[in-house]
Amino acid sequence: MTQTTSSLRIDIGICTFRRPELKAALLSLAMVDVPQNVRLRVIIADNDQTPSAQPLVNALLPNLPWPVTYVHCPAGNISIARNACLDTSDADFLAFIDDDETATESWLAQLLTIAQQTKADAVLGPVRAGYQDSAPEWMRKGDFHSTFPVFVKGEIRTGYTCNVLLDLRSAHLSGRRFNLALGKTGGEDTEYFTHIHRSGGTIAYAPEALLYEAVPNPRARFDWLAKRRYRMGQTHGRLVAEGAGTLGKIKSLIITAAKAAFCFIAALLVVFAPIRRNRFVLRGVLHVGALSGILGFREIHQYGALEAVSP
Repeated sequence: MTQTTSSLRIDIGICTFRRPELKAALLSLAMVDVPQNVRLRVIIADNDQTPSAQPLVNALLPNLPWPVTYVHCPAGNISIARNACLDTSDADFLAFIDDDETATESWLAQLLTIAQQTKADAVLGPVRAGYQDSAPEWMRKGDFHSTFPVFVKGEIRTGYTCNVLLDLRSAHLSGRRFNLALGKTGGEDTEYFTHIHRSGGTIAYAPEALLYEAVPNPRARFDWLAKRRYRMGQTHGRLVAEGAGTLGKIKSLIITAAKAAFCFIAALLVVFAPIRRNRFVLRGVLHVGALSGILGFREIHQYGALEAVSP
């Protein structure tokens, strides 16, 4: 049965781990436009060993117009935190944003509008990166950190949790949880949305549902981007190999190796054009990661350490 906006409940989940930027994220939510008679709540899932974010959350409560539920869900495994949001939520929709992002006023309304128009099981929004002046020029001009969905033959086949609205009433989401085995490596969100699509669910895009994310100096480096692309490739390769027989894996290995070789050769041909060169190299690194994923190599860890807590 279709619900009207006058009876909808929406939870916003934020998974956090020792990040002071959580303050700006929460204060931005205080300014979000919410459709009339929609009830909103914020869920904070603290993934630290100790409840380190609780004092910050408590101090901000007088400034927040929405109810806030704090959940301590240790430790250092992002899937535990994401699942805590799912387990705590009893709303019709659950939105996820990262603890270092800030919301625009129309963010939530845009996600909800697209969800109601498309009846999609999940709706993704864009995340626009903000660079410091100290970031390399090629990185700022090429915008290597912003996040957008990937369309394949006109549809979105996977997604991310840094800007998404989930329809918790959907049969394709019922009982679905993030893989704990990927909670330290990352890629748990890619797997989650891939399985939604494979089960027959649909993923839509709300281009005006904008979030902003500042890029700190430790992430404004080529090696950080390369490590991220490699891990993304590992996840993709593992998903490609799921259910594939020996011949299917061999075919995928050959195609992926050819793509990697093409990217690295193309990078050599544009070696003096840093934006294009680095795009090709990073794409090649992604394909190398996919090779390792198809072969079943262990995925690198990205969670559980302070310097690498964000996907």
